Amino acid sequence: MNGFINIIKPANMSSALAVMLVKKKIRAQFGKQSVGHMGTLDPMAEGVLPMGINQANRLFNYLLDKEKTYLAEFTFGYETDTIDITGETLSTTDNIPLKSQIDEVLHEFIGEIEQIPPKYSAKNIDGKRGYELARSGVEFELKPSIVTVIDFKCVRQVNEKTFEFLIKCKGGTYIRSLCRDLADKLSTKAVMSALNRLSAGVFSQENAVTYEDFAKAEDISKYIIKADAVINFDKIILTENQAKKILNGVFDSEYEYSDGLYRVYNGDVFWGVGEVSEKTLKIKSYVRDL
Repeated sequence: MNGFINIIKPANMSSALAVMLVKKKIRAQFGKQSVGHMGTLDPMAEGVLPMGINQANRLFNYLLDKEKTYLAEFTFGYETDTIDITGETLSTTDNIPLKSQIDEVLHEFIGEIEQIPPKYSAKNIDGKRGYELARSGVEFELKPSIVTVIDFKCVRQVNEKTFEFLIKCKGGTYIRSLCRDLADKLSTKAVMSALNRLSAGVFSQENAVTYEDFAKAEDISKYIIKADAVINFDKIILTENQAKKILNGVFDSEYEYSDGLYRVYNGDVFWGVGEVSEKTLKIKSYVRDL
């Protein structure tokens, strides 16, 4: 079985624990299956957490750079070591910006921007996660990277110190880093006090199931999204002869398609993602039961 389940992860649960619990539920109905997830959510955050079943996990490489949408709360007046409300307070300030002051500078964070990831993150540093090193007291520096922010709006003021933001961005963007950098721009301090991921590419809250509903469902088949439904490449439908050749590792130059990526089918069975180059097709990621 290959496909996806789009879970709405509850707050205060790690992504790893969510995967483990979902895997247990899937195995109870379908037997042993491998399950992975796309785009780790902070434990304090809630929202969509797409999970791939078996070979469908190979398609995540084609989805990582897709647009993501978040609803985030930033609370001004103090900073923590984790840049969110779960960390230890490092300093405080009485400088709380007005919404008008926030609105004036948000445009500076839209487009391709340079961003330093939080130390308390899943960023890999010499084989170790950033949060593992930070919790151990190890001193290390993270290099800035270029990320893409599509839209960044302050949608409302929650209370005197807390504001709500709607953020659209590409993969690799850290919302906590946006919080920190926005506060720096306003000569103040802030932490991320809430985060809800509304969508990640084709995965949204509209095609998701809450963890609670998934956990109590007797039949989870209705929640499984077909593997080929999450990518929008054009189709190539193989003939029986072409399918046999590809299975034998023969990639004949006989495909009258433009160079690029395609969804490849053997009849009506989805095989995976293939790439055409100079009329030659090669399967890049198999997604099928052998």
